[in-house]
Amino acid sequence: MKISYLFGLLFAFSDKGAALREFWRIEVTRKTHFSWHQLWTHSRNRRRNFLLWWRLASEMYAHGNKQQRKMAKRINDALKDRFTTDIGLGARIGAGLHIPHHTGVVISDKARIGKNLVIRQNTTIGVVSSMGPDEYITLGDNVDIGANSCIIGAITIGDNVTLGAMSFVNRDIPANCTYITRKTSDAIIKPAH
Repeated sequence: MKISYLFGLLFAFSDKGAALREFWRIEVTRKTHFSWHQLWTHSRNRRRNFLLWWRLASEMYAHGNKQQRKMAKRINDALKDRFTTDIGLGARIGAGLHIPHHTGVVISDKARIGKNLVIRQNTTIGVVSSMGPDEYITLGDNVDIGANSCIIGAITIGDNVTLGAMSFVNRDIPANCTYITRKTSDAIIKPAH
């Protein structure tokens, strides 16, 4: 992992690292100005530590050279093992990503997501086999996804949408609404005698 630190530092200090430092300011330090000291201090928090490393891997994968892209994949593989969260390096997620509980979060590299996404445990944003190479899953700004939800296919979810827990979404959802999948049960509950 020492090599990862070296590649990460070189990338973060480079001109290509400006966007990375802004992601870190918003998601890790949560301060008005970026500070390396604040980054170090706040990176000890488990949730913020994930964001620090995933943003580094994502930016190195998107903007780095061949060696940096290779290192980004290694970092992402380590994050999958440690946090049980699988976010594809090709995914584009705006600033303000918040994952309260990491377990079981899966986001396809075909995702194009706006800023301030809140995504909870055991949630998938994934593809279907019928999607073409130029089709994406698009989520707007300020989307809040409840636990145990599944969003699949080349769909668009607008800005300011809240998805209830255990929602299944395979169609477009307009902006400024709440979406809840109605659950029906055929189970019969009989009172105890």
